[in-house]
Amino acid sequence: MPDISLTTVVLLCVAALAAGWIDAVVGGGGLLLLPALLLGLPAGTPAAHALGTNKAVAIVGTTGAAVTYVRKAPVDVRTAVRIGLAALAGSSGGAFLAAGMSTEVLKPVIMVVLLAVAAFVILKPAFGTAPAPGPATRRQILAAIGLAGLGIGFYDGLIGPGTGTFLVLALTALLHLDLVTASATAKIVNCCTNAGALVTFAWQGAVLWQLAALMAVFNLAGGTLGARTALKRGSGFVRVVLLTVVFALVANMAYEQWLA
Repeated sequence: MPDISLTTVVLLCVAALAAGWIDAVVGGGGLLLLPALLLGLPAGTPAAHALGTNKAVAIVGTTGAAVTYVRKAPVDVRTAVRIGLAALAGSSGGAFLAAGMSTEVLKPVIMVVLLAVAAFVILKPAFGTAPAPGPATRRQILAAIGLAGLGIGFYDGLIGPGTGTFLVLALTALLHLDLVTASATAKIVNCCTNAGALVTFAWQGAVLWQLAALMAVFNLAGGTLGARTALKRGSGFVRVVLLTVVFALVANMAYEQWLA
C-alpha cells in the first residue's frame, strides 16, 4: 500500500464507485478512475503503476457488470467472447505500436470522430432504441469482430480513452442492438481486453495490489448498480449518459491536447 492519506484513499474509493457506474452504463469509466489515481498516488510514483492499478480495479467492476447484464439482458455471450478475443489481439498490436510513436497527432482526429458521433446520435433519436428483428447475420458478426474487436482493440492499446463508449456505439451500429444490449456485450469484450492488459502489468510488477483490492470493492458495487440502472431505465437513459460521456471525452482530450 503506498503512503497516502486516509482522505485520499476515501476519495479514490468514491472515484472507483462512480467510475464503475459510468462504465457499466455506457463505458468511459476510465476517464474518471485513471486521472484520480494519477493525482492521488504519491509524487514520483511511475505512471505504469497507475495504469496497472487502474486495470486491476476496472476488471472487477467490468466483470460484475457483465454478470449482471448476462443474467437479465439478451446477450449473445458466444459472439461477445469472439469479439473480445479479437479486441485482445488488437490491443496487443496497438500497445506494441504505441511504444514507437506519438499518439498526440491522433487525438484531434479522435475528437472530430467523437463530435460526429454525438451529432449522429442527436440527429437520430431512434438509434439504439430498439433491438434487431432477428439474430445477427454471419456478415454482421464478422464486421463486429473486425471493426469493434480488432479495430477498437487496437485503439485501446494505442490510445485508450473512451474504448468502452466506442464499443457500445460500434456494436449498436454493426449488430443492430439496442443500447442496453450493446452495453452488456461491450462489458464482456472489455473483460477480455482488461484481462490481457492486467496480465502484462502484473508481470511487470506495476500493480499496487492492496490499493487495487480496496478500490475494486467500490468499483464492483458501482458496476453492478450501473448495470441494474441501465436495465431498469432502458435505452433512452443510456442514450443521455452516452452523449454526456462523449462530450466529456472531447473536453478531456481537448484539454490534454492544447491546455495541459
